[in-house]
Amino acid sequence: MSGTNSPEAVKKLLENMQSDLRALSLECKKKFPPVKEAAESGIIKVKTIAARNTEILAALKENSSEVVQPFLMGCGTKEPKITQLCLAAIQRLMSHEVVSETAAGNIINMLWQLMENSLEELKLLQTVLVLLTTNTVVHDEALSKAIVLCFRLHFTKDNITNNTAAATVRQVVTVVFERMVAEDERHRDIIEQPVLVQANSNRRSVSTLKPCAKDAYMLFQDLCQLVNADAPYWLVGMTEMTRTFGLELLESVLNDFPQVFLQHQEFSFLLKERVCPLVIKLFSPNIKFRQGSSSSSSPAPVEKPYFPICMRLLRVVSVLIKQFYSLLVTECEIFLSLLVKFLDADKPQWLRAVAVESIHRLCVQPQLLRSFCQSYDMKQHSTKVFRDIVNALGSFIQSLFLVPPTGNPATTNQAGNNNSGGTVSAPANSGMLGIGGGVTLLPAFEYRGTWIPILTITVQGSAKATYLEMLDKVEPPTIPEGYAMSVAFHCLLDLVRGITSMIEGELGEVEIECQTTTEAASSPKQPSEEQELQSASDQMDKEIVNRAVWEEMVNACWCGLLAALSLLLDASTDEAATENILKAELTMAALCGRLGLVTSRDAFITAICKGSLPPHYALTILNTTTAATLSNKSYSIQGQSVMMISPSSESHQQVVAVGQPLAVQPQGTVMLTSKNIQCMRTLLNLAHCHGAVLGTSWQLVLATLQHLVWILGLKPSSGGALKPGRAVEGPSTVLTTAVMTDLPVISNILSRLFESSQYLDDVSLHHLINALCSLSLEAMDMAYGNNKEPSLFAVAKLLETGLVNMHRIEILWRPLTGHLLEVCQHPNSRMREWGAEALTSLIKAGLTFNHDPPLSQNQRLQLLLLNPLKEMSSINHPDIRLKQLECVLQILQSQGDSLGPGWPLVLGVMGAIRNDQGESLIRTAFQCLQLVVTDFLPTMPCTCLQIVVDVAGSFGLHNQELNISLTSIGLLWNISDYFFQRGETIEKELNKEEAAQQKQAEEKGVVLHRPFHPAPPFDCLWLCLYAKLGELCVDPRPAVRKSAGQTLFSTIGAHGTLLQHSTWHTVIWKVLFHLLDRVRQSSTTADKEKIESGGGNILIHHSRDTAEKQWAETWVLTLAGVARIFNTRRYLLQPLGDFSRAWDVLLDHIQSAALSKNNEVSLAALKSFQEILQIVSPVRDSDKPETPPAVNVPVPVLLGSISGPGLSRPFVRTDSIGERLGRYSSCEPPIVTDELEDLNLWWAAWNTWYRIGSESTKPPITFDKLTFIPSQPFLTALIQIFPALYQHIKTGFNMDDLEKLGVILHSAVSVPISSDASPFILPSYTEAVLTSLQEAVLTALDVLQKAICVGPENMQIMYPAIFDQLLAFVEFSCKPPQYGQLETKHIANAKYNQIQLFAPAEWVALNYVPFAERSLEVVVDLYQKTACHKAVVNEKVLQNIIKTLRVPLSLKYSCPSESTWKLAVSSLLKVLSIGLPVARQHASSGKFDSMWPELANTFEDFLFTKSIPPDNLSIQEFQRNESIDVEVVQLISTEILPYANFIPKEFVGQIMTMLNKGSIHSQSSSFTEAEIDIRLREEFSKMCFETLLQFSFSNKVTTPQEGYISRMALSVLLKRSQDVLHRYIEDERLSGKCPLPRQQVTEIIFVLKAVSTLIDSLKKTQPENVKSKVPTKIYGEFFKSILI
Repeated sequence: MSGTNSPEAVKKLLENMQSDLRALSLECKKKFPPVKEAAESGIIKVKTIAARNTEILAALKENSSEVVQPFLMGCGTKEPKITQLCLAAIQRLMSHEVVSETAAGNIINMLWQLMENSLEELKLLQTVLVLLTTNTVVHDEALSKAIVLCFRLHFTKDNITNNTAAATVRQVVTVVFERMVAEDERHRDIIEQPVLVQANSNRRSVSTLKPCAKDAYMLFQDLCQLVNADAPYWLVGMTEMTRTFGLELLESVLNDFPQVFLQHQEFSFLLKERVCPLVIKLFSPNIKFRQGSSSSSSPAPVEKPYFPICMRLLRVVSVLIKQFYSLLVTECEIFLSLLVKFLDADKPQWLRAVAVESIHRLCVQPQLLRSFCQSYDMKQHSTKVFRDIVNALGSFIQSLFLVPPTGNPATTNQAGNNNSGGTVSAPANSGMLGIGGGVTLLPAFEYRGTWIPILTITVQGSAKATYLEMLDKVEPPTIPEGYAMSVAFHCLLDLVRGITSMIEGELGEVEIECQTTTEAASSPKQPSEEQELQSASDQMDKEIVNRAVWEEMVNACWCGLLAALSLLLDASTDEAATENILKAELTMAALCGRLGLVTSRDAFITAICKGSLPPHYALTILNTTTAATLSNKSYSIQGQSVMMISPSSESHQQVVAVGQPLAVQPQGTVMLTSKNIQCMRTLLNLAHCHGAVLGTSWQLVLATLQHLVWILGLKPSSGGALKPGRAVEGPSTVLTTAVMTDLPVISNILSRLFESSQYLDDVSLHHLINALCSLSLEAMDMAYGNNKEPSLFAVAKLLETGLVNMHRIEILWRPLTGHLLEVCQHPNSRMREWGAEALTSLIKAGLTFNHDPPLSQNQRLQLLLLNPLKEMSSINHPDIRLKQLECVLQILQSQGDSLGPGWPLVLGVMGAIRNDQGESLIRTAFQCLQLVVTDFLPTMPCTCLQIVVDVAGSFGLHNQELNISLTSIGLLWNISDYFFQRGETIEKELNKEEAAQQKQAEEKGVVLHRPFHPAPPFDCLWLCLYAKLGELCVDPRPAVRKSAGQTLFSTIGAHGTLLQHSTWHTVIWKVLFHLLDRVRQSSTTADKEKIESGGGNILIHHSRDTAEKQWAETWVLTLAGVARIFNTRRYLLQPLGDFSRAWDVLLDHIQSAALSKNNEVSLAALKSFQEILQIVSPVRDSDKPETPPAVNVPVPVLLGSISGPGLSRPFVRTDSIGERLGRYSSCEPPIVTDELEDLNLWWAAWNTWYRIGSESTKPPITFDKLTFIPSQPFLTALIQIFPALYQHIKTGFNMDDLEKLGVILHSAVSVPISSDASPFILPSYTEAVLTSLQEAVLTALDVLQKAICVGPENMQIMYPAIFDQLLAFVEFSCKPPQYGQLETKHIANAKYNQIQLFAPAEWVALNYVPFAERSLEVVVDLYQKTACHKAVVNEKVLQNIIKTLRVPLSLKYSCPSESTWKLAVSSLLKVLSIGLPVARQHASSGKFDSMWPELANTFEDFLFTKSIPPDNLSIQEFQRNESIDVEVVQLISTEILPYANFIPKEFVGQIMTMLNKGSIHSQSSSFTEAEIDIRLREEFSKMCFETLLQFSFSNKVTTPQEGYISRMALSVLLKRSQDVLHRYIEDERLSGKCPLPRQQVTEIIFVLKAVSTLIDSLKKTQPENVKSKVPTKIYGEFFKSILI
């Protein structure tokens, strides 16, 4: 400033001021006179001050308000030129520090106005900066207003202004804090030095701060407010603010002035209460954001990760952690946790890059990391910050390889998947890496095709950031490929270097101190273990604390480090990088070893092992081991998903050996590189020099050796020794000379190792077995999915180890065989083969080894040895099962007699063969079973017999080979024979075993469970056999079902007598009825699809060409078998308590079968029904359906006539129970029970019969092609059952039952037949015979009527019902019955035997004429017997007969059959001849009153029928028919008219009218003239006339009624004669000379003769008689006619 105080400067200032004022005056002369005046007065003022004062500058400062005023007014004009001039003048004043506080305030107000008018913005900024930097007069509100002005100019639309304003603001903020620092410096001597503020200090009042400090405080507080988007307290007038700018300002203050915050409690309070919460709040969008999720919907950019804010926040956080960690321990924990989260793979790449830069800044400060560990990781409930940082770095590096960055143009992988080991081309944008184009080899990491270059970003131990410095970027920058990886890589190296150097340094110091204070040398692992001197106690305490910190640091970081370093080691293509990584790994391994941390030591050794092998191996080797190691320890990786990623990329190192791969990738060869050799060297060094430290790591070493052995071409031979040998399929191994010399050494070491395993202690032996199992598992993993030669090293060594340790086989048997069983399940056939070979060899060796004690005395060991054989059954591979079964065969042949308790296991192996395992396997297993059944049944414990039955049954269920299934059924028959022959022995042994088990169960307090409990054990054996056969009876294959069914029923028949009586209950319910249920279920749900052939060239008969039909055969067989058992074993079953329930269930099954929609099943069900009722009837030829039935009923044998109570007919039986029993067992006398004694059983049978009948004959509601209609043989068999059934229920048979029967008989007869079957059922049209069904129906009614006849009086009330039933059948002659809505063709219409021409789907009604006629004959016959019965009289049976006959009589020629009406006439005549006397007898009772009109109408309808005779009726036929009419008239004249006094008058009148009508000649108009003579029914007319005449004169009038009939007859006769005469006279007059028709002439002659006769009789008659007989009026009229 001295330059501005010189006289020359002052002089120049005055001159400039005056010239400025003059220029201002000149500019404002016209437009702004006030300004001009002010300027001119200002000139005077300046001159005055210059003249009056020696200290011109001080005077100017005092008067600065007035001096500045013209310029302020000039600025107020807002004219650009004037404003610029004024601002320049004001700046000149300020630069000379001649502005007072008041003037400064005025200037700032003027500048504010200009700013608000957007004038001269850059000049304004310049002015403010000059004002604030040249002096300290501006404080408080003026200062805040100046700062606000700068802020507001920062947010104008002009970039230059914005940037200038930003720079100004930064400078101003710095100035404010520099003023405070200067203020503190000035007062340092006065004030006592303040101590560093503690984290929980109380805030002091702001009023205690000095002016500059207060300004700084207010400014910093408002910056926090503005960044938090809150209104400022001090910076009043702010209109706009960006967080990026605010954060930059905060960071610069925190970074540049840390002492301010550490020394002033007010500021440290701001730090804790304002800055930290603000930072955490602003981080929230970055925490919540997931890359790929939609963030465009956010209303403000702050809601999604925003690079400028995020990057500045991280800078702030870095400063906070670095400068104020001690002050902000809790807050730093949060910041560090956030940093870790920002490395997640779902965060944007730029966010991850800046986060990793921030972490790098921490990693180069080991003491800070130690503080983290102590403050966080070692606290119980704190976040494990240090561990999370390391794990996050590991995850970050992995994610860069596994999920390559997307969205950045620089990340395109143009190097490709270079797996050839050649040079890798650099990416196209390599210029940015400082490489001037061209193809060159870059230091890089490459992993699974992801190529990441290594950039030289920093020198070792420093952390220089790139993206944290990009303050000018608004959009996220493009991150160069490899940048983030390189930073993370350096983080790891710096971290390891820092930690290890720090810990080892401290550990070294401790060890030196220990050695100087103790005589005894301490173990490096436990340096404080044996300290005894008191002087060392402090040192021990310190060491305990330190050791805890060291262990915690290692435990916290080793997982993450290992994962990352292993991956980087594999991916490295740069020698220097590889060296660094290996160095880090070895350093860590050494450190872990020294600290005695086993888990981490093993893990780093594992990493070195991986590095020793070619990359392809690293995909599978050691993973199992490492995973097991980690999971067994308490050190798990929490909070981060750090995986032990196995290397897989190609190496780019020098190749020293080429070998065939032991890996999933089978192409080509693998190479041992210089990197592998270097790692191997380290590994060998560890194994040799640090054996004590290795411990369980031998497993890792052994694994590595196995793979080296493979690469070097050593293969295990049968003895287990390693010999050079290569499979034919691969190329030869290429080895350098150096490697060749090592082969014998490796071979010798391995051989000695396994041979000496017998001298190891048990624990070590287990370690060895476990290690080999792990190796084997890896080899198995590698062999998945291909059939290449697998590594058999471990399996062969396991076998060898097992064989040499057979003396203590128990301790290693389970892990050894357990693993070999896993090997047996491997998809690779070679590996499986070795596994099975090893396992079966061990089992056979174990069984033959001379154990102490021997196996016979050590059953537990025997079972232990055999158990793996059983376990092999769970393996599906056929080759393994074949080995297993071959082993079983060999054991059976060599050890079969001494297996003892091992039998269940051996049998279990055979039984475990499944259906889908191929014929050869099933056949081999079946051979074993056949060997057992033929040779070993007597030697095995009886408790195993049930298992044999189960196994044999399971082979029956196999559907691979039908012959095996059928043979196994044969074996079951053989087994049953063995049971039968050795029954007593087996029973004793089983009972003994049962008692022992029962006792055992009672001791344990449990219930004894076994199948079919509580039946006796021997019976249970039988029941198991029956149950197995029952299962086979529902096999899907018909042949098996048939064979099993026959065997089951034969077995029960042959050996059932051995069972206890109570066991029969189980046989019936659990075996037979259960089987029936299953068969019924399967039959009803069977497929109806047609089966084309039975496999091969076998043709299937059409009666078996669907599954449904095949199941029908099974149903038939099963039902017949069960019925037969009920029949033959009734003497055993009936004493059982629930026989009636069983009977009901059986009847239910018969009913459901009878009602099935299959003719074969339904017919067979009825046959079974007959059998259980002990009824068998022969099948007539005419009843046989087209298809032969499945169950042929044998020719019946008539046993002696066995009669029971109420049983008058002999039973027909197919077989004698006594004969059957005698055939198998002579111990029981034959008992014959030939009838059911319990009437309830018969009634149950009747109810079943009724249900079957009513359901089967009920017409369906709708009809289509598939509608099922029962067959004639079925219906015939159904009806044929009734007569015999009736014999047993007749005592209780009442009218209701009769009605039920009638419904069924009627429905059954109504059922039509299929046109397909009609040629076989129907007689030809010309034959008039009954079908079997019709015969059966009539037989049933016949039985009933005979029973009524001989039955008690009360039964005779049933006669009318029987008549009704028969008459209903008679009606069929003219009106065939309708079957529901079914349309049928009637046989009567199908003349000339055209029945076979119908369409197949049509139904044909039977020819009911013969049936109806036979029924009529029965009616007549029955009526003749029963006419006088009271019931017959009361129920008007005669009237019903007449009514029924009226139908065919009225139809006459229209009847379907001519014989019908003729039979009807003859029947009527017969019935009347019997019935009329009865009617006359009961005339007075009125019971026959309604009959007479019916009879009259019947005569009328018949004699004067409306039906026309057919055209082809011959003369002779006509005359015969006329003679029938004459017979009827004769009946009238003989049976009715003579008894007129017993007959109603109306009836007699109707008869007379009818005779009158008949006496007139009637003729058919259709006859030819030649026939007319004959066809006039002259005889009939004559007969009628004669009858009239006969009754006109009767000299023997005895009663008034007789006189009455004579009068009526005479009246009718005379009226008739009068009509004839009148008509004749009329016709003769009209005809002229033409002769009248002959018949008319004949008629008149007949009438005249009749008149003549009448006159003669009048002469003879007494006059009073004549008078009384003939009214005078009639005579008069008659003779008047004659005279005319």
